[in-house]
Amino acid sequence: MTDDAPPPGSAPPDDGVGAGPGVTQRLVVLTGMSGAGKSSALGALEDLGYEAVDNLPLALLDALIAGGTLDRPLAVVIDVRTRDFTVDRLLSTVQQLRDRPGLDVTVAYLDCDDEVLRQRFTETRRRHPLALDRPLADGLALERERMDPLRACADILVDTAHQTLGDLKHRLEERLGLGRASEGLQIAAVSFGYRNGLPREADLVFDVRFLRNPHYVTELRPLTGRDAAVAAHVEGDPDFDRFWSALIGLLDVVLLRQGIEGKSYLTLAIGCTGGRHRSVLITERLGAWLAERGHRVSVRHRDLDTR
Repeated sequence: MTDDAPPPGSAPPDDGVGAGPGVTQRLVVLTGMSGAGKSSALGALEDLGYEAVDNLPLALLDALIAGGTLDRPLAVVIDVRTRDFTVDRLLSTVQQLRDRPGLDVTVAYLDCDDEVLRQRFTETRRRHPLALDRPLADGLALERERMDPLRACADILVDTAHQTLGDLKHRLEERLGLGRASEGLQIAAVSFGYRNGLPREADLVFDVRFLRNPHYVTELRPLTGRDAAVAAHVEGDPDFDRFWSALIGLLDVVLLRQGIEGKSYLTLAIGCTGGRHRSVLITERLGAWLAERGHRVSVRHRDLDTR
């Protein structure tokens, strides 16, 4: 018997996905629209300790997982560039992997509005993988049509249109439950302006455009929802108290059920016209209320500096 041979009567090596009994191997599949930042997201996960593989053929995914190590989770990018890629094939592969013991699979879909994607491709002078023989707009439209069923089935949706690389890394940490975010439900409260579009990652959206608008008060217009004068003006709306009571009453139920269902994240989006006054105030108040109740919450104002 050699020095590294198992002793007589011992159990055979575990045939799980690179893990022994009771150990979970983590796999994050990054996918989404071309130009939405998947390579940047992969780099961010690599910085967070993941083994990172870009543009992996689906046929090789199983072998890659089987050769994984216990101390490093795995992140792969699989999208329309990938050999043998179809949405149905990827979804079928993901479902088969989820049926395996000891493997935790998360599909993260990165998205972005077409105008920003066109700008990115123009600035980098890169060719869209589905627009080699057609206009860029046609390639984007074809890709979105093909990818929409996958977007609908993804576990995590990240909108990268208004995010820096640092923002993207922070969002992935939140959404994937890394660091402190792993210690229960992570809530993101985001203010936005409807004129700049809805946040794509929002789980719940609240429209506060019915509240008294500080934009029409000359001395309040240059201020924001973080200023006391703006807060006093909006909170003086005759329907404000009734709205606030209804909002937190609804969230009491939603957050309780989210916890029961084992959800790890929730994004609340609060919108007004420009994203500078009413939505900022409500988001700040909501963040404080959630923190007081012991929830892990981050507050972000998407359009606060947008004119």
